[in-house]
Amino acid sequence: MTQQTLDPGIAARVPDVVGILDDTRRWMRPAMREAADRLHPGPRQISGFTFGWREADGTPRDGDGGKGVRPALAGLAAVAAGGAPEDAAPGAVAVEFVHAFSLVHDDIMDGDELRRHRQTAWKAYGVGAAVLAGDGLLALALDTLARSGNADAVSKLTGVLVELVNGQAADTAFEERSWSGPGAVTVEEYTAMAIGKTASLLGCAASVGWLLGGGDAAGAHLMDRMGRHLGLAFQAVDDVLGIWGDPAVTGKAVYNDLRQGKKSLPVVAALGAGVEGLAELLADRPDDEARARRAAGLIEKAGGRRFTEDLAERELAAALAVIDEIGAEAAPGLRALAEYVVRRRA
Repeated sequence: MTQQTLDPGIAARVPDVVGILDDTRRWMRPAMREAADRLHPGPRQISGFTFGWREADGTPRDGDGGKGVRPALAGLAAVAAGGAPEDAAPGAVAVEFVHAFSLVHDDIMDGDELRRHRQTAWKAYGVGAAVLAGDGLLALALDTLARSGNADAVSKLTGVLVELVNGQAADTAFEERSWSGPGAVTVEEYTAMAIGKTASLLGCAASVGWLLGGGDAAGAHLMDRMGRHLGLAFQAVDDVLGIWGDPAVTGKAVYNDLRQGKKSLPVVAALGAGVEGLAELLADRPDDEARARRAAGLIEKAGGRRFTEDLAERELAAALAVIDEIGAEAAPGLRALAEYVVRRRA
């Protein structure tokens, strides 16, 4: 993590967030590698590539596999319940494997060739091999958490898997919907999709971490609520960065989501405002710089960007309110991590 990836509002607290994420990696990496080693060499290599541990040819690489927000949430939730961060390891590994499984399969469905500045799994190894690796990660996720012996945690994860699939199905169906008129995607529909596809997994990470740390069902419910608010804020920030993010920081081309024809929240909100010419422009997928810039300008003028940023702030405030309600030792860390999620620039 670098200063350029953070909003100035959270930059002063970088040491807190860096410490949380670094500590999480300390106990997460061995647990993830131990679980992944149970796979056949083929899927195991693709999994290592997906998490940034290996190059496509199998050469070892010092990668971290992403931001690590979900495992950090799980660890902090375990502390809040009276346990140690490491108590959350089976849940944190399970959630990260589910997330990786979903990304591997999403990239195939979307035809995406790059992720985190590298080839996607299907592009590097082929569709069949990538599908199998994704299946392997899902199987490992369920088995790893089941071995913890916590039936409530397992039940939580399996329920969220249904939400995740339904959210992905809704997102895929959006691609076939019209850009305007009665068939257009509404803000309410988009929000429901984002809760299923993104927010539910953050809620799962927090609630499972709490349960593995020795917490009760009531606290798990609070943690789930907090994580879902944070997850919706996370998705809103991703949607803003997908259009207006700095390519040097995000690793994606400017206006990337517009070029790909994604019906993200800023787009859906702007289309609801009825801006003349915007729907037609987006339907044509503005793949050149000038047309993409014009589309982004129309979306911002219609209030799509402000709407999305305001939603992220509201959801952050709601998550922080739940953290205050929990009132545990881990609250400062949870607050710092929550603010990082919303103030980040990548």
